[in-house]
Amino acid sequence: MPKHHLDPNTWVKSYSDYLFNYTITRVNDRETAQDLVSETFLAGLKSMKNFKGQASERTWLISILKRKIIDYYRKINSNKGKAEVRMTFSSDNENDGDWLEERVADPFDKTAEDTLENSELGEAILNCMEKLPQKQAEVFKMKTVLGYETEVICNELNITASNLWVIIHRARTAMASCLDKNWF
Repeated sequence: MPKHHLDPNTWVKSYSDYLFNYTITRVNDRETAQDLVSETFLAGLKSMKNFKGQASERTWLISILKRKIIDYYRKINSNKGKAEVRMTFSSDNENDGDWLEERVADPFDKTAEDTLENSELGEAILNCMEKLPQKQAEVFKMKTVLGYETEVICNELNITASNLWVIIHRARTAMASCLDKNWF
């Protein structure tokens, strides 16, 4: 197998469109996709010394981009429960009382092992999503990953609700089978 080399001077011209198209189908937002591609090029520059030449430039950049996409979704999800604090009022009699603050356990407080496992699982999920037929992957992403409402998905894809549920069932079944083979 021939050794590949890196030429960062050609990355934008050679790979930006491909990386952008790859990203936009996964994040569904132009600005975010552009940011992730830019971050990929920057990360590639920073980690050039780690390039062993066993893969092509494009394959190497895609692997960096996949991690950037996983980190993007992880960041979105970790921000959802960050500042959860519950306030309760406690009083022994009617005239006085105290507000008590209860700190709720942060479900995103992970160990390094959890983080590594989540990263590997995220990559496995993305790999399995890539194996789905396009329509199933699109519906799965919209419903399961992005949390779109059924009506929004149906209107956007011009399908009926019953068709959506058939597609999502097939996608989830295929995802479960793929993850069972490639993750567990």
